[in-house]
Parts: sequence; structure tokens; C-alpha cells
Amino acid sequence: MSGKGDKIEKIIARLQQRISEGQFYEAQQQTRVVAARYTKASNWDAAIDILYNVAQSLLKAGQGGSGGDLCVLLVETYKQAELKPDSATKGKLLTCLRLFNSEEPTRKKFIGEMISWSSKFGEYPAGDPELHHVAGSLYAEEHEPYEAEKHLILGTKDSAEVLARMEYEWFKEDDAHTAALYAARGVLPYLLTGNVRAANTCYRLFTSALNQDKQDQLGIQDVSSSSADIRIYPSIPLLNFLGLLLLAVQRANADLYKQLHNKYANLLAETEAWHESLEMIAEMYFGIQKPRQSNPLMDMMSGFFGGGGAPASGGAKRPAVKAPTAMPAAEGLD
Repeated sequence: MSGKGDKIEKIIARLQQRISEGQFYEAQQQTRVVAARYTKASNWDAAIDILYNVAQSLLKAGQGGSGGDLCVLLVETYKQAELKPDSATKGKLLTCLRLFNSEEPTRKKFIGEMISWSSKFGEYPAGDPELHHVAGSLYAEEHEPYEAEKHLILGTKDSAEVLARMEYEWFKEDDAHTAALYAARGVLPYLLTGNVRAANTCYRLFTSALNQDKQDQLGIQDVSSSSADIRIYPSIPLLNFLGLLLLAVQRANADLYKQLHNKYANLLAETEAWHESLEMIAEMYFGIQKPRQSNPLMDMMSGFFGGGGAPASGGAKRPAVKAPTAMPAAEGLD
């Protein structure tokens, strides 16, 4: 066994020597050939060891394209070996991910492949939360909010803090009255994935930062009652709506939600990007059916094929909220 291990180590050392000599393409191609030989023999450990080590060396040498290619092949090998996500398998992928230059195009493909693998072989249909969290956190650090949001919404219990902080930093570039639009980018998608705890965390952290920065400007008021303590933002009514929405969700009170929606109806009518999300939230948490719009053609097609058509939704514009196309499982559901 140790002989086989020594052989693999020698192969890796020889390939890394090529890299140190600047023979990057040769190292990449030879690695593919050697890994394919071990994969064909179902010697998964050897193939993975070679790909993992040489990919790291290429990435460290600034060869993102060649290193990224081997990273993608590493995930493909995981799939062929039917490996499940665990601390060891994920650890290798995350080590490689952190070595990518942020400008390297191959990184996005690698992230997509590792999420796809974890979805197929792990317990989370939408992909492993830890992988989502690390990918989302990297995008947040690089000020790529749209990419960050996709992953942080499906991340770990620590993701809500990263998302709230990112949305608040993004909001600071805009006018004070737009605060609710940025807060909603975390609150509504978390509610749509069933993660009430994260939605509350995101709202709490976002508003805490707002209170600290702009308390004197906004005339914030604290209102207490026997059942709840609420912080009111007179100049940002939609932020009040989000806070009260979270309260209604926690109480599972449909009448409270209806009253809330009616009170803010005019403002909500002007916030078109929230409409679909709020309809889905109303159905998920309060059993309020989404109004059905009759479409004769879709009704006819439904009759033929025994199913209904889903309305198409356009891309979200800054700073809007777009509902996910599915209800993925998220970690730490409340």
C-alpha cells in the first residue's frame, strides 16, 4: 500500500516539477492523461490525489485556466466515484476555490459543478450549504452582489450575517429612502426558502447598521406593547412593512397579514418587484391562495397535458427582489 502511495507522490512531484519549470500546458495535459488511467481502473483515491495537488500548484502559479480545468475534472471524478459531500471531499474543493483569481472565468464553472455534485450526491437538493456559503462569501468580498445572493440565500446559519452586511454596504451607495429595497433582497428570499430564522437575522442586522449610521436623520421611534417591541422608521414605511411581515409570519396570523397588506397597499402597488414574492409568501405562511389569472391558451394546454403553465418572470433590476424559481431546501429551517 505504501508502495502505491509512493508511486502517486512521485507522479505528483514530477508534474509539479513541470509547473516550476514553466511547462504549464504540458503539466495540465499529462495530469489529465495520468488521472484518466487511474479513473479507468476505478482507483479514485489516486486520481483525486493527483488532480487535487496539481490543480493547486497550477492555481498558485497563476494558471487559472489550466488549474480550473483540472478542478472541474476533479469534480467530475467525484461524480464518477459517486462520492458524497463530507468534510474531506468538500475541503479539497474549497481549498481549490480559494486559490482562484477573482477574474478567472473558469471559477464560475467550477462553482456550478461542485454545487451540482453536492446536490446529486448530498442531502440538500439545492446544493450543500457550506459550499454555497463559501462561494457566496467570496462573491460578497468581491462586491458581486447578484452572484453572492444566489449562494448566501442557500448557505449556512452564518450566511445571513454576510448577506445583511453586503446589502447594507450596497445600500450606502444609494439614498436613505431606498433602505427597504436592499433589506428585502435578503428578507424575502429567505422567507421563500422557508428560512424564517435567517430572514429575521438579516432584517435585524441590516436595521441595526441603519440605526447606528442614520438614527439622527431618520427620526427612528421605538414602540412597545404587551406583545411586541417594534422599531418604526417614519420616513421608510416599507422597512416597517418588512418588520411587521416577519412578525406576522412568526405568529402565522393570516388576518394580521391581510391587515398589514391593506395598510401598505398603495406603497406595495408601486413596488412591483415584490409582488410575486409576497404572493408566494402569503400562500406559504398564511394559506392565502395566489390570485389566478385566466389565460385561455394556457388553460387549453393544461387540459391537453394535465398541468399548468407558470408565468415567466423577468430579471431583477437593482435593487429589486426576484422570487426563486423553486423552493429549495435550506439549512436551519424554522
